[in-house]
Amino acid sequence: MSAARPGRTHDNTAARHDHILAHLRAAGLGALADLGFRGLDNDVLNPVIVTGYHSSRTHKLTPGQKEVNRVLAVGRAPVEHGFAHLKNWRILTKLRTDPAHATQLLRALLVLTNLEINR
Repeated sequence: MSAARPGRTHDNTAARHDHILAHLRAAGLGALADLGFRGLDNDVLNPVIVTGYHSSRTHKLTPGQKEVNRVLAVGRAPVEHGFAHLKNWRILTKLRTDPAHATQLLRALLVLTNLEINR
């Protein structure tokens, strides 16, 4: 787990700074990501970061693209639920500290949350 960053840091910026692509490739892993990570992994033949398709008013999604987005959403749902559980710890909404300290607090909250969920 990398250190916390200020909320204004874009997903792609944080991922590039932490060399997420290189770490995933070295471990032989991949990741399902939301549309905030579009453009991070431009390797068409061997992508590590998989994102959905983006629609606009002028570019509608095909039924196949909609199905891909649905399958990705199902795969990402447990992670989003985990984030939702962390938001139950209201201390995070009032936290005004250095991101490095926030990382230690978040790790402790993850342990407590896992204990609570497993109980």
